Amino acid sequence: MALLEVKTAGDPILKQICASVKKIDKRVKKLLDDMAETMYATDGIGIAAPQVGYSLRMIVVDVDHKRYDMLNPEITYREGSEVDLEGCLSCPNLFGEVERATKIRVKFMTRYHKEKEIEAEGLLARCIQHEIDHLNGRLFIDIAKNITKGKPQTESDQEN
Repeated sequence: MALLEVKTAGDPILKQICASVKKIDKRVKKLLDDMAETMYATDGIGIAAPQVGYSLRMIVVDVDHKRYDMLNPEITYREGSEVDLEGCLSCPNLFGEVERATKIRVKFMTRYHKEKEIEAEGLLARCIQHEIDHLNGRLFIDIAKNITKGKPQTESDQEN
């Protein structure tokens, strides 16, 4: 496995609509593993292929120590709405409030050639939606409100 360079806002690949993964081979599986290693090394909970220079519909998400490698993910159902703070490996030190569906259903292909569908809510749903936005050339800063630079304040920070 290898650490990959994370592309930052302004890099043209982050604005492209990514191509579908047509064939799941050793290169695709290695890229998934390299993406995961890069995500963990940068303390992320999700990463999309364009963030590491590949215009392919691939994301890796790990919320609560459960990793999902998703090829050609597609949201098939959305429910509810909530606004929460987001950040992004491709937009270092920027944070903003983003409205997302509370609950989603997403279908995707696994690295083992299996079609799968899961329901997600809370942080997992938010993370999947954020990463799928990357596959469609959209960064969270394109849709966020109240963008701030630096570490976001928590309620306990504000009390001190």
